[in-house]
Amino acid sequence: MKVAVKYGFIDHETLVDADGRILGQDAGATLVRRLLKIFPGAALIGHDARRCDGFDMVPLEFVDAADTVVINMDVLDSVAVWQTLHSRGDEPMLMNFAWRNPSMYHHPVNFAALGLSFALFPTFCNSERTAGEVREVVQRWALPHLAEQAKIAWVNLGVATFRVQERKEPETPVVLYPAIYLDARKNPGQFIDVVERVRKHTPLRVEARLHQRDLVSEGAMSLSTRPWAWVGPLTATKEGYWKALSSSTAFLATAVEESYGLEYIEALLAGVIGVLPDRPWARALLPERYPFFYTDAHEAEKLLMRALTDTAACRAEMESCVEGGLDAWIRRTHHDDDFARAIAHAVDNWFGG
Repeated sequence: MKVAVKYGFIDHETLVDADGRILGQDAGATLVRRLLKIFPGAALIGHDARRCDGFDMVPLEFVDAADTVVINMDVLDSVAVWQTLHSRGDEPMLMNFAWRNPSMYHHPVNFAALGLSFALFPTFCNSERTAGEVREVVQRWALPHLAEQAKIAWVNLGVATFRVQERKEPETPVVLYPAIYLDARKNPGQFIDVVERVRKHTPLRVEARLHQRDLVSEGAMSLSTRPWAWVGPLTATKEGYWKALSSSTAFLATAVEESYGLEYIEALLAGVIGVLPDRPWARALLPERYPFFYTDAHEAEKLLMRALTDTAACRAEMESCVEGGLDAWIRRTHHDDDFARAIAHAVDNWFGG
């Protein structure tokens, strides 16, 4: 049995460069790399047929539905994918990989399409919270006899723990904007407001590494005019990304919702002090006694101020919030090996081999 991964069609992403390498360090591209590694010999579905760096790209029309499981990250169009694969008479083996919140959509047509997709095709989710949203969409938007047959599994995406680098504390504390987009769901306005108030009392530097789409946005331009803020593109390599984390002091999370929160877990593992909203998505990521949850902007300001001015004590408090230490807890609870095993098991369980 073969595997083919489909991603980028909904967002019109260019995934592969001229040398046949996966482009970018955003979540989607990173997950494509992980799936290609988990399933040796897997192909990437694209618009052209070509040999790439360690994998083949094949158009959807060329996929042999008789012996290939298609993992579709563009879950909105799974019905159309099935129809294309089925056009030659084979019974397609198709599964969804739900790595984004279904709640990111707003139009009833999208929810109806998602409900049908989740009900008809097995769905593997990147976290328990995403799985919960998937179940809600199925129950509300799918016909009852289809909803009853829905197959849904999940595991946390997890972190490549071996990439953590030795910390190098900066002379001026660095506050990380812990996202690559400036979407309203990320609530960047609150981030800027809180940081500006903290800066009145202590020196700091903000670093924001954004996806190309948002680098030229009004929000990015506005933030970059602050003399204490640096706004730039995503790091070109994972090594560069982890190096940047190793010299960041704290991050302030302001997102209203997250499907998982990989960026936050990676930063925490790198020793960055995380100040997070007291929301269900953030609580699901961390131990119950994690000390730096805030309920309003005033509390966020106080916690971020502490993180920048009493860093060693805050880091010690963060580490001691769970028996055995936060670092060890993250490595146990959010290890990427668990994800690899779970999705491979799901493919085997759903499609037999």
